[in-house]
Amino acid sequence: MKLVFMGTPDFAVGTLQEIVKAGHEVAGVVTQPDRPKGRGKTLQPTPVKAAAQELGLTVYQPKSIKAPEFVETLRRLQPEAIVVVAFGQLISKEILEIPPHGCLNVHASLLPKYRGAAPVQWAVLCGEKESGVTVMRMDEGLDTGDMLAKESVPLEPDETGGSLFGKLSALGARLLAETLGELEKGKLTAESQPADSPTPYAAMIQKSMGCIDWQKDAKEIERLTRGLDPWPGTFTHFKGKTLKIFKVRVCSQNAWESCKEAVPGQVVDANAEGIYVKCCQDCLRIEELQLEGKKRMQAADFLRGCRIEAGDILG
Repeated sequence: MKLVFMGTPDFAVGTLQEIVKAGHEVAGVVTQPDRPKGRGKTLQPTPVKAAAQELGLTVYQPKSIKAPEFVETLRRLQPEAIVVVAFGQLISKEILEIPPHGCLNVHASLLPKYRGAAPVQWAVLCGEKESGVTVMRMDEGLDTGDMLAKESVPLEPDETGGSLFGKLSALGARLLAETLGELEKGKLTAESQPADSPTPYAAMIQKSMGCIDWQKDAKEIERLTRGLDPWPGTFTHFKGKTLKIFKVRVCSQNAWESCKEAVPGQVVDANAEGIYVKCCQDCLRIEELQLEGKKRMQAADFLRGCRIEAGDILG
């Protein structure tokens, strides 16, 4: 099948590689413009651009895919279908109508759940037991198109945003390639989505979300730490410095008599196993952390160089 591929981040790379491996003709790869990165502000290609160049594919990087001249470029390519994976720009009705098989999107959730920009992280943040991938035929709505294929994966108790990202990226690549094969054979039956989603909109993740509110329950903070790993990560403050938190575990507050009088954010114990902090409900044991200006380390090593003891307040 003759395709145009649209994608930008690492999540989309596997799908591009898989459809090339499956023998489809990729007439063009569309990705976001290069952006400056690092202290030198050197322009860096997107992960999809780098992968496309390795595969010898033609790359397009329009500032806006809605520009009339670029829409005309897509028409000239005459794709039978356009594959869209985490591209980063809205697809106009004009483009949706170009390919006879439509625009197929790989979305990292079990639609209609978690429509939006960050379904991977929100599945962890909300304590879901499973997530998955949906291949849908795009319409003018936001992740509301007819579903062509869907497959689920369980979330492990220690699942992070990063680990789930990897699972769903691989699953999405395989599922999309299989869907294209079935589409060519005319064996697909589309399933329409309900108008409303059973979950909140999966809004884009902001760095400020990583600031820990110790007034929340320990379970919620533990999910926050896993969901925002590796980016943007969670943090609190200690004696005026930022304290990054990487690995935590929920513990019953009944283990400490001092918890009865402690306030949220107060350290109730600190030993080689971790730093125990009172939350609104239960305690959180911090097992891996990093103080501003220092290296990331295990709690036992951290406590050898930084004095934190019962009664200290975080945040």
